[in-house]
Amino acid sequence: MPDASSSAGRTDRALIAYVQQELSAPAIAIAGYVELLLEEAQKSAYATFRDDLDRIHNASRALSDLIASLVSPSRAREAHGDDVESGEYRRRLRHDLRTPINAIKGYGEMLREDAAALDDAAALVADLDQLLAEASRLLDGIDGLVSFSLADEEARPDADSGAQTLSARVAHRFVASVQPISKRDGEDAASLPSHILVVDDNASNRDLLRRRLERQGHSVSLAEGGSRALAMVREAPFDLILLDLLMPDISGFDVLSTLKADPALSDIPVIVISALNELDSIVRCIEAGAEDYLAKPFDPVLLRARIGSSLEKKRLRDRERAALEALRIEKERSEHLLLNILPAPIVDRLKGGESLIADQLGNVTILFADFVGFTELSSRLPAPELVSVLGRVFSAFDAIALEHGVEKIKTIGDAYMVACGLFGHREDHAHAVARMAMAMIETLARLNEELPAQLEIRIGINSGDVVAGVIGTHKFIYDIWGDAVNVASRLESTGLPGRIQVSQTTCERLRDDFVLEPRGGVELKGKGSIETYFLAHRR
Repeated sequence: MPDASSSAGRTDRALIAYVQQELSAPAIAIAGYVELLLEEAQKSAYATFRDDLDRIHNASRALSDLIASLVSPSRAREAHGDDVESGEYRRRLRHDLRTPINAIKGYGEMLREDAAALDDAAALVADLDQLLAEASRLLDGIDGLVSFSLADEEARPDADSGAQTLSARVAHRFVASVQPISKRDGEDAASLPSHILVVDDNASNRDLLRRRLERQGHSVSLAEGGSRALAMVREAPFDLILLDLLMPDISGFDVLSTLKADPALSDIPVIVISALNELDSIVRCIEAGAEDYLAKPFDPVLLRARIGSSLEKKRLRDRERAALEALRIEKERSEHLLLNILPAPIVDRLKGGESLIADQLGNVTILFADFVGFTELSSRLPAPELVSVLGRVFSAFDAIALEHGVEKIKTIGDAYMVACGLFGHREDHAHAVARMAMAMIETLARLNEELPAQLEIRIGINSGDVVAGVIGTHKFIYDIWGDAVNVASRLESTGLPGRIQVSQTTCERLRDDFVLEPRGGVELKGKGSIETYFLAHRR
Protein backbone atom coordinates (compact mmCIF):
# COMPACT_ATOMS: atom_id res chain seq x y z
CA MET A 1 0.00 0.00 0.00
CA PRO A 2 1.21 3.58 -0.51
CA ASP A 3 3.19 5.30 2.22
CA ALA A 4 0.98 6.25 5.16
CA SER A 5 2.01 9.91 5.01
CA SER A 6 1.28 10.30 1.29
CA SER A 7 -1.94 11.65 -0.18
CA ALA A 8 -2.51 8.30 -1.91
CA GLY A 9 -2.14 6.51 1.40
CA ARG A 10 -4.69 8.80 3.06
CA THR A 11 -7.06 8.31 0.14
CA ASP A 12 -6.73 4.52 0.39
CA ARG A 13 -7.46 4.67 4.13
CA ALA A 14 -10.47 6.85 3.51
CA LEU A 15 -11.74 4.43 0.88
CA ILE A 16 -11.23 1.44 3.21
CA ALA A 17 -13.22 3.23 5.94
CA TYR A 18 -16.00 3.98 3.47
CA VAL A 19 -16.08 0.37 2.30
CA GLN A 20 -16.17 -0.84 5.91
CA GLN A 21 -19.12 1.46 6.61
CA GLU A 22 -21.10 0.37 3.56
CA LEU A 23 -20.43 -3.35 4.02
CA SER A 24 -20.72 -3.51 7.79
CA ALA A 25 -24.15 -1.87 8.11
CA PRO A 26 -26.12 -4.58 6.24
CA ALA A 27 -23.89 -7.34 7.66
CA ILE A 28 -24.62 -6.20 11.22
CA ALA A 29 -28.32 -5.98 10.38
CA ILE A 30 -28.28 -9.55 8.98
CA ALA A 31 -26.59 -10.87 12.14
CA GLY A 32 -29.13 -9.05 14.30
CA TYR A 33 -32.13 -10.49 12.46
CA VAL A 34 -30.66 -13.99 12.61
CA GLU A 35 -30.24 -13.71 16.39
CA LEU A 36 -33.85 -12.52 16.75
CA LEU A 37 -35.05 -15.44 14.64
CA LEU A 38 -33.04 -17.93 16.70
CA GLU A 39 -34.51 -16.55 19.92
CA GLU A 40 -38.03 -16.85 18.51
CA ALA A 41 -37.37 -20.43 17.36
CA GLN A 42 -36.27 -21.41 20.89
CA LYS A 43 -39.35 -19.88 22.55
CA SER A 44 -42.02 -20.96 20.04
CA ALA A 45 -43.17 -23.92 18.02
CA TYR A 46 -40.74 -23.21 15.20
CA ALA A 47 -38.04 -25.62 16.39
CA THR A 48 -38.04 -27.28 12.95
CA PHE A 49 -36.53 -24.07 11.57
CA ARG A 50 -33.58 -24.25 13.95
CA ASP A 51 -31.17 -26.13 11.65
CA ASP A 52 -31.59 -23.71 8.74
CA LEU A 53 -31.33 -20.74 11.09
CA ASP A 54 -28.04 -22.14 12.43
CA ARG A 55 -26.77 -22.38 8.86
CA ILE A 56 -27.73 -18.74 8.22
CA HIS A 57 -26.06 -17.79 11.50
CA ASN A 58 -22.80 -19.53 10.51
CA ALA A 59 -22.93 -17.83 7.10
CA SER A 60 -23.37 -14.41 8.76
CA ARG A 61 -20.28 -15.08 10.91
CA ALA A 62 -18.27 -16.02 7.82
CA LEU A 63 -19.48 -12.83 6.17
CA SER A 64 -18.35 -10.72 9.14
CA ASP A 65 -14.90 -12.34 9.09
CA LEU A 66 -14.50 -11.60 5.38
CA ILE A 67 -15.46 -7.97 5.87
CA ALA A 68 -12.98 -7.72 8.75
CA SER A 69 -10.24 -9.04 6.47
CA LEU A 70 -11.19 -6.47 3.87
CA VAL A 71 -10.77 -3.54 6.24
CA SER A 72 -7.79 -5.04 8.10
CA PRO A 73 -5.00 -5.88 5.62
CA SER A 74 -2.89 -7.47 8.36
CA ARG A 75 -5.60 -10.06 8.99
CA ALA A 76 -5.92 -10.64 5.27
CA ARG A 77 -2.15 -11.31 4.94
CA GLU A 78 -2.42 -13.99 7.62
CA ALA A 79 -4.94 -15.80 5.47
CA HIS A 80 -3.82 -14.96 1.92
CA GLY A 81 -0.15 -13.97 2.01
CA ASP A 82 1.38 -10.87 0.44
CA ASP A 83 -0.93 -10.66 -2.54
CA VAL A 84 -3.64 -8.74 -0.66
CA GLU A 85 -2.86 -5.58 -2.60
CA SER A 86 -3.32 -7.20 -5.97
CA GLY A 87 -6.39 -6.97 -8.15
CA GLU A 88 -6.54 -10.78 -8.15
CA TYR A 89 -7.01 -10.82 -4.37
CA ARG A 90 -9.84 -8.31 -4.55
CA ARG A 91 -11.61 -10.24 -7.28
CA ARG A 92 -11.31 -13.38 -5.18
CA LEU A 93 -12.61 -11.48 -2.15
CA ARG A 94 -15.65 -10.32 -4.09
CA HIS A 95 -16.26 -13.95 -5.01
CA ASP A 96 -15.76 -15.08 -1.41
CA LEU A 97 -18.19 -12.48 -0.09
CA ARG A 98 -20.91 -13.72 -2.40
CA THR A 99 -20.65 -17.27 -0.99
CA PRO A 100 -22.02 -16.56 2.53
CA ILE A 101 -24.49 -14.00 1.17
CA ASN A 102 -25.87 -16.53 -1.30
CA ALA A 103 -26.14 -19.09 1.52
CA ILE A 104 -28.02 -16.53 3.67
CA LYS A 105 -30.38 -15.74 0.82
CA GLY A 106 -30.91 -19.37 -0.16
CA TYR A 107 -31.72 -20.68 3.29
CA GLY A 108 -33.66 -17.52 4.11
CA GLU A 109 -35.90 -17.85 1.05
CA MET A 110 -36.65 -21.49 1.83
CA LEU A 111 -37.49 -20.64 5.43
CA ARG A 112 -39.77 -17.82 4.30
CA GLU A 113 -41.70 -20.19 2.03
CA ASP A 114 -42.19 -22.62 4.93
CA ALA A 115 -43.17 -19.85 7.36
CA ALA A 116 -45.60 -18.25 4.91
CA ALA A 117 -47.56 -21.50 4.84
CA LEU A 118 -48.21 -21.25 8.60
CA ASP A 119 -51.17 -19.33 10.00
CA ASP A 120 -49.43 -17.77 13.01
CA ALA A 121 -45.99 -16.94 11.61
CA ALA A 122 -46.55 -13.34 10.42
CA ALA A 123 -43.81 -11.97 12.72
CA LEU A 124 -41.36 -14.64 11.55
CA VAL A 125 -42.10 -13.84 7.90
CA ALA A 126 -41.59 -10.11 8.55
CA ASP A 127 -38.15 -10.72 10.13
CA LEU A 128 -37.13 -13.00 7.27
CA ASP A 129 -38.19 -10.32 4.78
CA GLN A 130 -35.96 -7.81 6.55
CA LEU A 131 -33.04 -10.25 6.58
CA LEU A 132 -33.43 -11.02 2.87
CA ALA A 133 -33.68 -7.32 2.02
CA GLU A 134 -30.37 -6.59 3.79
CA ALA A 135 -28.72 -9.56 2.07
CA SER A 136 -29.90 -8.32 -1.34
CA ARG A 137 -28.68 -4.82 -0.58
CA LEU A 138 -25.24 -6.11 0.33
CA LEU A 139 -25.05 -8.43 -2.68
CA ASP A 140 -25.99 -5.61 -5.06
CA GLY A 141 -23.27 -3.31 -3.72
CA ILE A 142 -20.29 -5.68 -3.56
CA ASP A 143 -18.86 -5.00 -7.03
CA GLY A 144 -18.62 -1.29 -6.44
CA LEU A 145 -17.22 -1.44 -2.93
CA VAL A 146 -14.40 -3.98 -2.67
CA SER A 147 -11.16 -2.09 -3.40
CA PHE A 148 -8.07 -0.95 -1.52
CA SER A 149 -6.87 1.72 -3.95
CA LEU A 150 -8.57 4.28 -6.08
CA ALA A 151 -6.25 3.66 -8.98
CA ASP A 152 -7.25 0.01 -9.13
CA GLU A 153 -10.92 0.83 -8.70
CA GLU A 154 -10.92 3.40 -11.44
CA ALA A 155 -9.13 0.99 -13.78
CA ARG A 156 -11.54 -1.93 -13.24
CA PRO A 157 -13.85 -2.15 -16.24
CA ASP A 158 -16.10 -4.75 -14.60
CA ALA A 159 -16.97 -2.58 -11.56
CA ASP A 160 -20.37 -1.03 -11.20
CA SER A 161 -19.81 2.52 -12.44
CA GLY A 162 -22.24 4.19 -10.02
CA ALA A 163 -20.75 2.62 -6.92
CA GLN A 164 -17.21 3.02 -8.27
CA THR A 165 -17.70 6.73 -8.85
CA LEU A 166 -19.34 7.18 -5.45
CA SER A 167 -16.50 5.44 -3.60
CA ALA A 168 -13.87 7.49 -5.37
CA ARG A 169 -15.78 10.71 -4.88
CA VAL A 170 -16.33 10.11 -1.16
CA ALA A 171 -12.66 9.30 -0.53
CA HIS A 172 -11.34 12.20 -2.64
CA ARG A 173 -13.67 14.69 -0.99
CA PHE A 174 -12.66 13.56 2.49
CA VAL A 175 -8.92 13.80 1.78
CA ALA A 176 -9.34 17.24 0.21
CA SER A 177 -11.32 18.61 3.18
CA VAL A 178 -9.23 17.17 6.05
CA GLN A 179 -5.68 18.44 5.90
CA PRO A 180 -2.90 16.06 7.07
CA ILE A 181 -1.11 16.85 10.31
CA SER A 182 2.57 17.69 10.41
CA LYS A 183 5.21 16.48 12.85
CA ARG A 184 5.28 19.93 14.46
CA ASP A 185 1.54 20.11 15.14
CA GLY A 186 2.00 18.68 18.62
CA GLU A 187 4.49 21.43 19.54
CA ASP A 188 2.78 24.48 17.96
CA ALA A 189 1.73 27.31 20.21
CA ALA A 190 -1.79 26.94 21.54
CA SER A 191 -4.38 29.35 20.20
CA LEU A 192 -5.85 29.58 23.73
CA PRO A 193 -2.99 29.66 26.30
CA SER A 194 -4.42 28.58 29.64
CA HIS A 195 -3.62 27.47 33.19
CA ILE A 196 -3.54 23.65 33.25
CA LEU A 197 -3.15 21.31 36.23
CA VAL A 198 -1.35 18.02 35.52
CA VAL A 199 -2.14 15.27 38.06
CA ASP A 200 0.04 12.15 37.87
CA ASP A 201 1.93 10.12 40.48
CA ASN A 202 4.76 9.45 38.00
CA ALA A 203 7.36 12.24 38.01
CA SER A 204 8.51 11.54 34.45
CA ASN A 205 4.97 11.71 33.11
CA ARG A 206 4.40 15.00 34.93
CA ASP A 207 7.61 16.49 33.59
CA LEU A 208 6.96 15.35 30.03
CA LEU A 209 3.44 16.79 30.00
CA ARG A 210 4.63 20.02 31.61
CA ARG A 211 7.34 20.56 29.01
CA ARG A 212 5.02 19.83 26.09
CA LEU A 213 2.30 22.12 27.41
CA GLU A 214 4.69 24.95 28.23
CA ARG A 215 6.06 24.79 24.68
CA GLN A 216 2.50 25.43 23.52
CA GLY A 217 2.29 28.54 25.71
CA HIS A 218 0.26 27.13 28.59
CA SER A 219 0.93 27.82 32.27
CA VAL A 220 1.29 24.46 34.05
CA SER A 221 0.98 23.39 37.67
CA LEU A 222 1.82 19.88 38.87
CA ALA A 223 0.19 17.63 41.48
CA GLU A 224 1.74 14.30 42.45
CA GLY A 225 -1.53 12.78 43.67
CA GLY A 226 -5.26 13.16 44.05
CA SER A 227 -5.18 14.76 47.52
CA ARG A 228 -2.76 17.46 46.41
CA ALA A 229 -4.82 18.10 43.26
CA LEU A 230 -8.02 18.65 45.24
CA ALA A 231 -6.22 21.08 47.54
CA MET A 232 -4.73 23.02 44.60
CA VAL A 233 -8.02 23.49 42.73
CA ARG A 234 -9.48 25.10 45.86
CA GLU A 235 -6.53 27.49 46.13
CA ALA A 236 -6.26 28.73 42.53
CA PRO A 237 -8.38 28.75 39.36
CA PHE A 238 -7.56 26.29 36.55
CA ASP A 239 -8.84 26.16 32.99
CA LEU A 240 -8.23 22.42 32.53
CA ILE A 241 -7.09 19.34 34.47
CA LEU A 242 -5.16 16.43 32.95
CA LEU A 243 -5.87 13.59 35.37
CA ASP A 244 -4.18 10.19 35.74
CA LEU A 245 -6.59 7.43 36.69
CA LEU A 246 -4.39 5.01 38.67
CA MET A 247 -2.79 6.78 41.65
CA PRO A 248 -1.85 5.38 45.10
CA ASP A 249 -3.55 7.90 47.42
CA ILE A 250 -6.86 8.77 45.74
CA SER A 251 -7.83 7.31 42.39
CA GLY A 252 -8.38 9.65 39.47
CA PHE A 253 -11.99 8.50 39.29
CA ASP A 254 -12.60 9.58 42.91
CA VAL A 255 -10.92 12.93 42.22
CA LEU A 256 -13.14 13.38 39.17
CA SER A 257 -16.28 12.51 41.16
CA THR A 258 -15.32 14.95 43.92
CA LEU A 259 -14.72 17.76 41.43
CA LYS A 260 -18.03 17.26 39.65
CA ALA A 261 -19.95 17.07 42.94
CA ASP A 262 -18.66 20.49 44.02
CA PRO A 263 -20.60 23.36 42.35
CA ALA A 264 -17.57 25.63 42.68
CA LEU A 265 -15.32 23.17 40.79
CA SER A 266 -17.68 21.24 38.53
CA ASP A 267 -17.17 23.52 35.54
CA ILE A 268 -13.43 22.78 35.25
CA PRO A 269 -13.00 20.43 32.26
CA VAL A 270 -11.11 17.20 33.01
CA ILE A 271 -9.26 15.03 30.49
CA VAL A 272 -8.43 11.60 31.90
CA ILE A 273 -5.09 10.18 30.71
CA SER A 274 -4.50 6.58 31.73
CA ALA A 275 -2.74 3.39 30.73
CA LEU A 276 -6.00 1.61 31.61
CA ASN A 277 -7.56 1.52 28.15
CA GLU A 278 -10.67 -0.55 28.79
CA LEU A 279 -14.27 0.27 27.95
CA ASP A 280 -15.65 0.19 31.50
CA SER A 281 -13.21 2.85 32.72
CA ILE A 282 -13.78 5.07 29.69
CA VAL A 283 -17.57 4.92 29.98
CA ARG A 284 -17.61 5.48 33.75
CA CYS A 285 -15.27 8.47 33.51
CA ILE A 286 -17.34 10.08 30.74
CA GLU A 287 -20.52 9.44 32.77
CA ALA A 288 -18.87 11.00 35.83
CA GLY A 289 -18.23 14.20 33.87
CA ALA A 290 -14.84 13.80 32.17
CA GLU A 291 -14.50 15.91 29.06
CA ASP A 292 -12.38 13.27 27.33
CA TYR A 293 -10.32 10.12 27.86
CA LEU A 294 -6.89 9.46 26.37
CA ALA A 295 -4.97 6.18 26.62
CA LYS A 296 -1.25 6.13 27.41
CA PRO A 297 1.04 6.36 25.59
CA PHE A 298 -0.77 9.34 24.09
CA ASP A 299 -0.09 10.97 20.75
CA PRO A 300 1.11 14.58 21.33
CA VAL A 301 -0.83 15.87 18.34
CA LEU A 302 -4.03 14.19 19.51
CA LEU A 303 -3.47 15.49 23.06
CA ARG A 304 -3.05 19.04 21.76
CA ALA A 305 -6.27 18.73 19.74
CA ARG A 306 -8.23 17.36 22.72
CA ILE A 307 -6.89 20.12 25.01
CA GLY A 308 -7.74 22.81 22.46
CA SER A 309 -11.26 21.46 22.02
CA SER A 310 -11.86 21.21 25.78
CA LEU A 311 -10.57 24.73 26.41
CA GLU A 312 -12.67 26.17 23.60
CA LYS A 313 -15.81 24.52 25.01
CA LYS A 314 -14.96 25.89 28.46
CA ARG A 315 -14.54 29.39 27.09
CA LEU A 316 -17.87 29.12 25.30
CA ARG A 317 -19.51 27.98 28.55
CA ASP A 318 -17.81 30.83 30.46
CA ARG A 319 -18.99 33.30 27.82
CA GLU A 320 -22.52 31.92 28.02
CA ARG A 321 -22.48 32.10 31.81
CA ALA A 322 -21.24 35.69 31.73
CA ALA A 323 -23.93 36.61 29.20
CA LEU A 324 -26.62 34.99 31.36
CA GLU A 325 -25.34 36.83 34.44
CA ALA A 326 -25.33 40.14 32.55
CA LEU A 327 -28.85 39.37 31.36
CA ARG A 328 -29.93 38.58 34.94
CA ILE A 329 -28.47 41.86 36.23
CA GLU A 330 -30.11 43.82 33.42
CA LYS A 331 -33.43 42.09 34.11
CA GLU A 332 -33.18 42.94 37.81
CA ARG A 333 -32.34 46.54 36.93
CA SER A 334 -35.31 46.74 34.57
CA GLU A 335 -37.64 45.19 37.14
CA HIS A 336 -36.35 47.57 39.82
CA LEU A 337 -37.00 50.51 37.50
CA LEU A 338 -40.48 49.17 36.73
CA LEU A 339 -41.20 48.78 40.46
CA ASN A 340 -40.30 52.44 40.91
CA ILE A 341 -43.05 53.28 38.43
CA LEU A 342 -45.75 50.70 39.19
CA PRO A 343 -46.85 48.76 42.29
CA ALA A 344 -45.39 45.25 42.58
CA PRO A 345 -48.76 43.42 42.14
CA ILE A 346 -49.37 45.39 38.93
CA VAL A 347 -45.89 44.53 37.63
CA ASP A 348 -46.61 40.85 38.28
CA ARG A 349 -49.88 41.07 36.35
CA LEU A 350 -48.21 42.78 33.40
CA LYS A 351 -45.47 40.14 33.38
CA GLY A 352 -48.21 37.50 33.46
CA GLY A 353 -49.56 38.79 30.16
CA GLU A 354 -52.42 41.10 31.15
CA SER A 355 -52.70 43.96 28.66
CA LEU A 356 -55.63 45.82 30.21
CA ILE A 357 -55.57 46.44 33.95
CA ALA A 358 -58.68 48.08 35.38
CA ASP A 359 -60.15 47.30 38.82
CA GLN A 360 -63.21 48.43 40.76
CA LEU A 361 -62.10 48.61 44.40
CA GLY A 362 -63.96 49.28 47.64
CA ASN A 363 -62.67 50.19 51.09
CA VAL A 364 -59.74 52.32 49.96
CA THR A 365 -58.35 55.31 51.86
CA ILE A 366 -56.76 58.14 49.87
CA LEU A 367 -54.40 60.89 51.07
CA PHE A 368 -53.50 64.13 49.32
CA ALA A 369 -50.80 66.45 50.64
CA ASP A 370 -49.75 69.85 49.30
CA PHE A 371 -47.27 72.51 50.41
CA VAL A 372 -48.61 75.90 51.44
CA GLY A 373 -47.14 78.86 49.54
CA PHE A 374 -44.97 76.70 47.35
CA THR A 375 -45.56 78.83 44.26
CA GLU A 376 -44.07 81.87 46.00
CA LEU A 377 -41.20 79.73 47.31
CA SER A 378 -40.40 78.40 43.84
CA SER A 379 -39.92 81.91 42.55
CA ARG A 380 -37.34 82.68 45.25
CA LEU A 381 -35.19 79.52 45.23
CA PRO A 382 -32.82 78.58 42.36
CA ALA A 383 -34.06 75.56 40.40
CA PRO A 384 -31.39 73.11 41.69
CA GLU A 385 -32.10 74.10 45.29
CA LEU A 386 -35.86 73.86 44.80
CA VAL A 387 -35.61 70.39 43.25
CA SER A 388 -33.27 69.33 46.04
CA VAL A 389 -35.78 70.44 48.69
CA LEU A 390 -38.66 68.60 47.03
CA GLY A 391 -36.53 65.50 46.47
CA ARG A 392 -35.45 65.39 50.09
CA VAL A 393 -38.96 65.81 51.48
CA PHE A 394 -40.66 63.45 49.05
CA SER A 395 -37.98 60.79 49.61
CA ALA A 396 -38.71 60.99 53.33
CA PHE A 397 -42.44 60.62 52.59
CA ASP A 398 -41.70 57.59 50.37
CA ALA A 399 -39.88 55.92 53.25
CA ILE A 400 -42.88 56.55 55.53
CA ALA A 401 -45.26 55.05 52.94
CA LEU A 402 -43.07 51.95 52.69
CA GLU A 403 -42.95 51.64 56.48
CA HIS A 404 -46.75 51.74 56.83
CA GLY A 405 -47.57 49.61 53.79
CA VAL A 406 -49.18 52.49 51.90
CA GLU A 407 -48.95 52.72 48.10
CA LYS A 408 -47.56 55.91 46.63
CA ILE A 409 -49.65 56.81 43.58
CA LYS A 410 -47.90 59.90 42.20
CA THR A 411 -46.62 63.42 42.75
CA ILE A 412 -48.08 66.35 40.81
CA GLY A 413 -45.81 69.37 41.21
CA ASP A 414 -45.63 69.87 44.95
CA ALA A 415 -48.66 67.64 45.62
CA TYR A 416 -48.20 64.12 47.00
CA MET A 417 -50.80 61.32 46.71
CA VAL A 418 -50.97 57.87 48.36
CA ALA A 419 -53.64 55.23 48.92
CA CYS A 420 -54.11 52.08 51.00
CA GLY A 421 -56.39 49.10 50.46
CA LEU A 422 -55.70 48.73 46.76
CA PHE A 423 -54.13 45.25 46.94
CA GLY A 424 -55.49 42.42 49.03
CA HIS A 425 -57.97 42.68 51.87
CA ARG A 426 -56.78 45.18 54.48
CA GLU A 427 -59.18 46.27 57.25
CA ASP A 428 -56.78 48.87 58.70
CA HIS A 429 -56.34 50.89 55.48
CA ALA A 430 -57.66 54.08 57.11
CA HIS A 431 -55.49 53.55 60.20
CA ALA A 432 -52.35 53.04 58.06
CA VAL A 433 -52.98 56.27 56.15
CA ALA A 434 -53.72 58.18 59.37
CA ARG A 435 -50.47 56.99 60.95
CA MET A 436 -48.61 57.99 57.79
CA ALA A 437 -50.20 61.46 57.77
CA MET A 438 -49.09 62.13 61.35
CA ALA A 439 -45.59 60.85 60.55
CA MET A 440 -45.45 63.22 57.55
CA ILE A 441 -46.25 66.20 59.78
CA GLU A 442 -43.56 65.16 62.30
CA THR A 443 -40.96 64.46 59.59
CA LEU A 444 -41.51 67.81 57.88
CA ALA A 445 -41.09 69.62 61.20
CA ARG A 446 -37.75 67.89 61.70
CA LEU A 447 -36.60 68.58 58.12
CA ASN A 448 -37.50 72.27 58.44
CA GLU A 449 -34.59 72.63 60.84
CA GLU A 450 -32.22 71.87 57.94
CA LEU A 451 -34.05 73.14 54.83
CA PRO A 452 -33.22 76.57 53.34
CA ALA A 453 -36.88 77.62 53.65
CA GLN A 454 -39.64 76.63 56.07
CA LEU A 455 -42.36 74.43 54.54
CA GLU A 456 -45.94 73.94 55.68
CA ILE A 457 -48.24 71.20 54.48
CA ARG A 458 -51.98 70.55 54.23
CA ILE A 459 -53.28 66.98 54.23
CA GLY A 460 -56.71 65.64 53.27
CA ILE A 461 -57.92 62.04 53.76
CA ASN A 462 -61.06 60.27 52.54
CA SER A 463 -62.22 56.64 52.29
CA GLY A 464 -64.46 55.01 49.70
CA ASP A 465 -64.66 53.20 46.38
CA VAL A 466 -62.23 53.87 43.51
CA VAL A 467 -61.43 52.72 40.01
CA ALA A 468 -57.76 51.79 39.54
CA GLY A 469 -55.76 50.88 36.47
CA VAL A 470 -52.78 51.40 34.21
CA ILE A 471 -53.01 54.05 31.53
CA GLY A 472 -50.68 54.94 28.69
CA THR A 473 -48.37 52.85 26.52
CA HIS A 474 -45.22 54.97 26.41
CA LYS A 475 -44.97 56.71 29.78
CA PHE A 476 -47.58 54.62 31.53
CA ILE A 477 -48.79 55.20 35.07
CA TYR A 478 -50.90 53.43 37.67
CA ASP A 479 -53.63 55.79 38.83
CA ILE A 480 -56.95 55.85 40.73
CA TRP A 481 -60.16 57.74 40.01
CA GLY A 482 -63.58 58.28 41.49
CA ASP A 483 -65.63 60.47 43.80
CA ALA A 484 -63.64 59.32 46.85
CA VAL A 485 -60.44 60.57 45.20
CA ASN A 486 -61.98 63.94 44.34
CA VAL A 487 -63.23 64.41 47.90
CA ALA A 488 -59.76 63.66 49.33
CA SER A 489 -58.27 66.26 47.00
CA ARG A 490 -60.89 68.88 48.05
CA LEU A 491 -60.28 68.09 51.73
CA GLU A 492 -56.59 68.89 51.23
CA SER A 493 -57.21 72.15 49.37
CA THR A 494 -59.75 73.38 52.02
CA GLY A 495 -57.61 72.28 54.96
CA LEU A 496 -55.33 74.31 57.22
CA PRO A 497 -51.50 74.39 57.27
CA GLY A 498 -50.04 71.72 59.50
CA ARG A 499 -53.40 69.98 59.94
CA ILE A 500 -54.89 66.68 58.68
CA GLN A 501 -58.51 67.08 57.53
CA VAL A 502 -60.57 63.86 57.19
CA SER A 503 -64.06 63.09 55.94
CA GLN A 504 -66.99 61.72 57.93
CA THR A 505 -66.43 58.30 56.28
CA THR A 506 -62.82 58.16 57.41
CA CYS A 507 -63.66 59.54 60.84
CA GLU A 508 -66.03 56.65 61.48
CA ARG A 509 -63.21 54.20 60.82
CA LEU A 510 -60.74 56.01 63.08
CA ARG A 511 -62.77 57.34 66.03
CA ASP A 512 -62.08 54.34 68.32
CA ASP A 513 -58.29 54.65 68.05
CA PHE A 514 -57.66 58.33 67.28
CA VAL A 515 -58.75 61.67 68.66
CA LEU A 516 -60.61 63.68 66.00
CA GLU A 517 -61.73 67.30 66.38
CA PRO A 518 -64.96 68.29 64.60
CA ARG A 519 -64.45 71.23 62.26
CA GLY A 520 -68.04 71.58 61.16
CA GLY A 521 -69.41 71.97 57.67
CA VAL A 522 -66.93 72.69 54.88
CA GLU A 523 -68.00 73.68 51.38
CA LEU A 524 -66.44 71.39 48.79
CA LYS A 525 -66.61 72.07 45.06
CA GLY A 526 -69.16 69.76 43.45
CA LYS A 527 -70.25 68.30 46.82
CA GLY A 528 -71.69 71.17 48.79
CA SER A 529 -71.24 71.37 52.56
CA ILE A 530 -69.95 68.24 54.33
CA GLU A 531 -68.87 67.52 57.89
CA THR A 532 -65.09 67.25 58.34
CA TYR A 533 -62.69 66.56 61.20
CA PHE A 534 -59.09 67.31 62.09
CA LEU A 535 -57.00 64.27 63.06
CA ALA A 536 -55.28 65.21 66.33
CA HIS A 537 -53.42 62.21 67.74
CA ARG A 538 -53.77 58.59 68.76
CA ARG A 539 -55.75 57.66 71.84
